[in-house]
Amino acid sequence: MSGGVDSSVAAALLAEQGHDVVGVSMQLYDQSAIDHDGSRAFGSCCSLSDLNDARRVAAAIKIPHYVVNLERQFSEKVVSNFVQEYTAGRTPLPCAHCNSDLKFATLAERARGFGAEVVATGHYARVEQDAASGRYRLRRGVDPSKDQAYFLFSLTQEQLAVASFPVGGQTKATVRDYARAHGLPVADKPDSQEICFIPDDDYASFVAARSPEPVAAGVITDQTGRVLGRHAGIHRYTVGQRKGLGLASSPTGAPLYVIALKSHEQQVVVGPKQALDRTTLTASGVNWLMDVPAGGRRVVAQIRHRHPPAPAHVRQIDRDRAEIVFDVPQVAITPGQAVVGYDDDVVVCGGWIDS
Repeated sequence: MSGGVDSSVAAALLAEQGHDVVGVSMQLYDQSAIDHDGSRAFGSCCSLSDLNDARRVAAAIKIPHYVVNLERQFSEKVVSNFVQEYTAGRTPLPCAHCNSDLKFATLAERARGFGAEVVATGHYARVEQDAASGRYRLRRGVDPSKDQAYFLFSLTQEQLAVASFPVGGQTKATVRDYARAHGLPVADKPDSQEICFIPDDDYASFVAARSPEPVAAGVITDQTGRVLGRHAGIHRYTVGQRKGLGLASSPTGAPLYVIALKSHEQQVVVGPKQALDRTTLTASGVNWLMDVPAGGRRVVAQIRHRHPPAPAHVRQIDRDRAEIVFDVPQVAITPGQAVVGYDDDVVVCGGWIDS
């Protein structure tokens, strides 16, 4: 229970259905933490206010509520990865790591301590067991504007077996209507829009303050290697970025975009927009939720959460690596982000974009 409306309604629905529900909230960082410059060390998610909201909801629906301290695990599995990825010239997706490496990995273990059989969250997704194979399938939520299956692609069969998404079959509007009708105190609480642990959405300062090595300055070049300017660290850039480069447009007058980040050389490579178009990517850490024949299979794939799904062919390179070839070029395929392939609304596979 994060203190938001989705997890609150998930808990209320389960309690209403007669399940024996225990509310659990995660304390992810020292609530009194202040950064070296006197600012907040972490963002607003899972704040004391959020934990209090979760407690109030639990009281309203008459279930016990506990706060579990996961500061160390969150720092090791989510924050450290976030910093390492940015300093390596990749653009991380912390929500996916948090879901598989923290929420379902750690909370499933804690749930057994409570004698609980299932871990339920407020994600807009669905899970079902295939009668023929016995394998668990992950499906999109029915509300396309809120679907979160993309962020859950890395859940293992063991994790999906104990996962429940009570609001996955509802729309956001229906969830809020339920919360209002049942007097939940968070019915009209706004959704979080930023990376939950980044203060003021200033990820560059966050990364610089926590990098084990000082961030290094470098050069900005065009595709031929010609130096166009300098930068204060590649962690400030992502593939597809146009604003904040501090450069004039190209000789033809066309705007420039980041097309590659070379961490070993501390080099930011820029070029015209058409240079961002790619048809092929490779991914590692791939989780295969459905069988893929030796020759591969057709999917529709997403390279970002809000990116339109695009027809593609996926084939397995080895046990945890895949190649995806799109029918038409995709813009700004970004290392560090997730690529997720679907068969209709069922997740086939997902992994981390390498190149």
